Amino acid sequence: MARAVGSTPYARGRRPRRPRWLVVAFVLLLVVPVLEIATIIAVGKVIGGWQTLLLLLVESALGAWVVRREGARAWSALNTALRTGQMPSRQLADAALVLVGGTLLLAPGFLTDIVGFFFILPFTRPIARRLLEVAVARRLLGGFPGRWGSGPGGPTGRASGPDVVEGEVL
Repeated sequence: MARAVGSTPYARGRRPRRPRWLVVAFVLLLVVPVLEIATIIAVGKVIGGWQTLLLLLVESALGAWVVRREGARAWSALNTALRTGQMPSRQLADAALVLVGGTLLLAPGFLTDIVGFFFILPFTRPIARRLLEVAVARRLLGGFPGRWGSGPGGPTGRASGPDVVEGEVL
């Protein structure tokens, strides 16, 4: 069904708003490479050009090895959870973090490698998983009262009273 004449945002003299994630992605695509180049140049001035290149290559090789190992572990844990009939929420989050971390390790640079290793290493991944859970809960359940929403429990998930649901069993 077509809109009535004059009801589009352009006809009313306003431009439609761009999604916030699009603006953030655009800024990150501009800022991150500039920061990476500045970091590589700064490290090169301190330790030398060839040593910086060697360090980037060693980081990449170490990152590929860790991604392969942790990816296999995450895949195995996901398969085990699915076979046993458990809800694989933790395993899916781990797999997503390993995937994103591996992608960040593909980009040459020190800053993306730091974030990539933070997502992949087994002793820092629980922290990243918790941050991911909070971000997803805020984004998806932000307006709903309850465990993660803006109700009595707030974003911490701690309710002030008992969870009681009135009902009748037939």
